[in-house]
Amino acid sequence: MFSAVIITFNEERNIRRCLESLKGVADEIVVLDSFSTDKTPEICAAFGVRFFQHAFDGHIEQKNRALALASFDIVLSLDADEALDDSLKNAIQKCTQNWLADGYTMNRLTNYCGQWIHYSGWYPDKKLRLFDRTKAQWGGLNPHDKIIMTDQARIAHLEGDLLHYSYYSVEEHRERSQKYAYIGAQAMLSAGEKGYWYQLIINPLFKFVRNYILKKGYKDGKAGWTICTITALETYWKYRHLLRLQSN
Repeated sequence: MFSAVIITFNEERNIRRCLESLKGVADEIVVLDSFSTDKTPEICAAFGVRFFQHAFDGHIEQKNRALALASFDIVLSLDADEALDDSLKNAIQKCTQNWLADGYTMNRLTNYCGQWIHYSGWYPDKKLRLFDRTKAQWGGLNPHDKIIMTDQARIAHLEGDLLHYSYYSVEEHRERSQKYAYIGAQAMLSAGEKGYWYQLIINPLFKFVRNYILKKGYKDGKAGWTICTITALETYWKYRHLLRLQSN
């Protein structure tokens, strides 16, 4: 038996699709909400999830808090804008019935403004989302959290895709990237990392070349160009914020 765990804030656009994909798969669904002001709580209530609320104080902090609310040690952690495809559903059901590893990775396929992105550094975008919580916790640097397993943990990979419905407009992508850049700079400063002026040039350029050329972002057409450009800009914004925070 396993728990599906999700954190939310004003996710009425996405949460129904996420919950639908978990029906008949998870033994329980736990939602930790950050006091949404839209219809997120109503939608969750209609699906009979275990619903909790807590003020948001960081992605890592909130996701670890949500883990503690699960009834079972085997946990599938999803974002509200994600859903399981049929192949992944089958793979999860099989492995939870015959649990052989401590954690399982899966490929994440992202939908960008209505287009599925297969390159640009966004696919296969392997994520570790199914795991034994006694051997794992959320870590990394906000807002780019990741599951960290114990040293001796065994990791396996599942077939199928985790469908990620990321951005519905380019403007939304730019706005969230600007927000994430500032959060990332704050996290780097708190971790004692230092920024240097040359990183404003080298790091964004490297990010663009890696994603657009080496990761074949050009094969995603206009969307690939846009994604790779904004991703590079987010890197620039992050180091610009870091330099300003340092000077203050």
